[in-house]
Amino acid sequence: MADYMKEFHPTPRLLMGPGPSNVHPRVLQAMASPVVGHLDPQFVQVMIDVREMLRPVFGTRDGLTLALSGTGHAGMEASFCNLLEHGEKVLIAVNGFFGQRMTDIAARVGGEVHLVESTWGKPLDVNAIEVELKRLGRVKVVAMIHAETSTGVLNPVPEVARLAHEHGALLILDTVTSLGGMKVAMDEWDVDIAYSASQKCLGSPPGLSPISLEPRALEAMKARKTRVQSYYLDLVTLADYWSKTPRYHHTAPVSMFYAFRESLRMLHEEGLEVRFKRHTRNAAALWAGIEAMGLKLMVEPKWRLPQLTTVLIPEGVDDVKVRSTLLNEYNLEISGGFGPLAGKIWRVGLMGEGCYPSSVFYFLSSLEQVLTRMGYELPIGEGVAAAARALADYASSAR
Repeated sequence: MADYMKEFHPTPRLLMGPGPSNVHPRVLQAMASPVVGHLDPQFVQVMIDVREMLRPVFGTRDGLTLALSGTGHAGMEASFCNLLEHGEKVLIAVNGFFGQRMTDIAARVGGEVHLVESTWGKPLDVNAIEVELKRLGRVKVVAMIHAETSTGVLNPVPEVARLAHEHGALLILDTVTSLGGMKVAMDEWDVDIAYSASQKCLGSPPGLSPISLEPRALEAMKARKTRVQSYYLDLVTLADYWSKTPRYHHTAPVSMFYAFRESLRMLHEEGLEVRFKRHTRNAAALWAGIEAMGLKLMVEPKWRLPQLTTVLIPEGVDDVKVRSTLLNEYNLEISGGFGPLAGKIWRVGLMGEGCYPSSVFYFLSSLEQVLTRMGYELPIGEGVAAAARALADYASSAR
């Protein structure tokens, strides 16, 4: 029998890269529910449930909130193609790979793209953004990444949002890595459009891109002089599909929505603040353990993401060999760096269902064993011990 005719049984992995993250059995079980039609009243209710559960996660009460049938890039592309018309100015703040990806998409939409670039591993330079906004004059859109997945850096959203609106621009915010793992507050921060992805801190498989638009963004979309270039991602027509009396737009991935609804139910059962604290607590333990092993973290504490930690690879250590050994012998996935950081960092994720002390301890002990076998000298057992102390200290301070 040819290999492609055999049943596929993937080896279970502990996913500690930048996504996807592990999925709870409840979510997998929800995917196995009977498929109904995409206009069936039962499925319409699933969509309504998803919308209502997403709004507090985005930190919004008004506007349009839904989940696009596509991965996080669908949310990015939808944001630009719905807000930008040909020749309109867009200022993109870039300090990593996904900020650069925004520039590609904005250019394909036909925007006049301008960049403010900051060093990878450092937060966005708010002063430089202000200077560029003053120089450019009328700008339609300012865009930025909240949690830059390529570097593990948290960016200052409220400050950039204030500048954008002072200069009459709309703000697009990428929350692919942040949503569900830390505070996102569209209303409080005055964000016009934010998008994310189902497979990271939200704890669902890849395949959906949650997106939310505030009234200013909706007004701008309705005032367009030209049609949105993508029918599939036209948010005005999608709004009709997401109404209580849906009009056919496309065939939604029904089983994916079952899974996403269940992952959102689990998020709300846990509680947003509790989930945020879980990510913060376990990240603190991970950082303590990594530093106790004699390794260095790339991002300074103030701007460090709890969901995604970047570790500087020690001189003389083979990046690919370490990661492949972790994957093949320990069933543990971490990732390397992009672009100028390729071969220089490891990206270690603690997201959603993968963000527990057991993940921290398994990663630290596995990495210690692999590095030791490869001849890198480090204090044996100190990483796990330091992580345990950090968890104990966090519990004591929370009392």
